[in-house]
Amino acid sequence: MLPYVFTNRTGTDRIKRFDKTWKQTCKDAEIGVRHFHYFRRSAVRNMVRAGIPEKVAMRISGHKTRSVFDRYNIVDERDLQEAAARQAAYLETQIGTNSGTVHEFKKKPQAQLSEIPI
Repeated sequence: MLPYVFTNRTGTDRIKRFDKTWKQTCKDAEIGVRHFHYFRRSAVRNMVRAGIPEKVAMRISGHKTRSVFDRYNIVDERDLQEAAARQAAYLETQIGTNSGTVHEFKKKPQAQLSEIPI
């Protein structure tokens, strides 16, 4: 068994021109023009959002540098909203204020009007 997804016509070796093979594959699948890196970007986003460690996702996607991986791992408005919701849920489990800090306040006894000197 060959370690290639796309093999030559005889199935004995890898293809030499991926771009041509990809274009023909999209045509044969009747899905229109699809850019290969769109699928790679989707795969990176899906892996990260599934909780797969980024270092593992980088190995799977073949990214060798963190900077290129970060360009594929696009953060959108929904990601920011989910992060805010997760943080709020976490902070609600903490004792204290919304910021998660703990404060102990000792209530001072209040003077009664009859105790205030005139």
